[in-house]
Amino acid sequence: MNPSYSYKIYSSTDELPVNWDDLATSTIFLSKKYLQVLEKSSPENMICHFIGIFKNDLLVGIAVSQFLDLNKLESFGERDKCIKTALRNFAFKNFCSNVLLIGNNMLTGQNAFAFSEKIDEKQAIKTLKIASSALKKIFETKGKKIHITSFKDFNQAELKNFDISEFKNNYQFSTQPNMVFTIDKAWKSEQDYINSLSKKYKDQYKRARKKADLIEKRKMNLEDIIAYEETIYDLYIHVAKNAPFNTFFLPKNHFRTFKEIFKDKFLFYGYFIDEKLIGFNTLIKNGDVMDTYFLGYDESIQREKMLYLNMLYDMIAYSINKGFKEIIFARTALEIKSSVGAKPVKMYGFIAHSNPIINSQISKIFRYLEPETIWQERNPFK
Repeated sequence: MNPSYSYKIYSSTDELPVNWDDLATSTIFLSKKYLQVLEKSSPENMICHFIGIFKNDLLVGIAVSQFLDLNKLESFGERDKCIKTALRNFAFKNFCSNVLLIGNNMLTGQNAFAFSEKIDEKQAIKTLKIASSALKKIFETKGKKIHITSFKDFNQAELKNFDISEFKNNYQFSTQPNMVFTIDKAWKSEQDYINSLSKKYKDQYKRARKKADLIEKRKMNLEDIIAYEETIYDLYIHVAKNAPFNTFFLPKNHFRTFKEIFKDKFLFYGYFIDEKLIGFNTLIKNGDVMDTYFLGYDESIQREKMLYLNMLYDMIAYSINKGFKEIIFARTALEIKSSVGAKPVKMYGFIAHSNPIINSQISKIFRYLEPETIWQERNPFK
């Protein structure tokens, strides 16, 4: 490590340097407030640390790390019952259950670190790599041997900073893309968006809206979220468990905590039929970018009322009306997100196993760990 660079590992937001937020300008997800959300309501199988990078005692970089204990999960996803799933679960339990991540497994995109302009990015990443080794030792003293260390999610342009000797034994992987919806500067309302759709997708829009005409959408405040907490959790868990793959489940108090800390920057919308909550979605205002977050719904109503598609249209309408530049729709449900106009952005990460023999085969093993998604890209615009 360059002698002028050093790092500090923090296990609590109370310990963070006072000027931490001066560096958290690229994303809200490195801000002290967001790290407090993680601290107060992270998944049961997750332990978070925060890393400060210093150059001659000046804070020049900030990062988040998450330790995931996959043995604590009842389910990695219940949708696909097959021999490959059984093999994957066996591999996880025995060789990959303790994962150290530099980045955020609950989000899509580069929310791992932010650096000051006064920094050499390759030096900063070298320092982060050394900090990750120190974190491995911290966990080992607690009896938790780290199997896998991973750095994620980076776009093509960000990869050049990892072209250093410290990453030569890491496998570079690419998983499902980040679905990003760019808002046309000319659009001022939802109608402008609808007008830009081709006939087929205008018809899809009309059909979806007609199906949902009896559903009432409500913006929910903190008291509402607390009052409906049990139902919200049931709806969330239903969707989460039906995902093809999971590494965590949110705790029940997560949405309440987010609203308490972020207030108007965290939006929670409930969908009701006859006063019964049948679905919800959440949005986070992240500068001029709108990040979509977790959602939940009753599957039988979702299919019948095209609820998920209606939620996507609602998110687009709100973001256009409020002048946002883009919407991060994240991973999963790639085809339906593509059908409303989101485009795939390829994301990359790096992974290494602590056992050199397993690490030499990591490219083969990885195919079992990350279920492949086959989907067809759509273009809904004229």
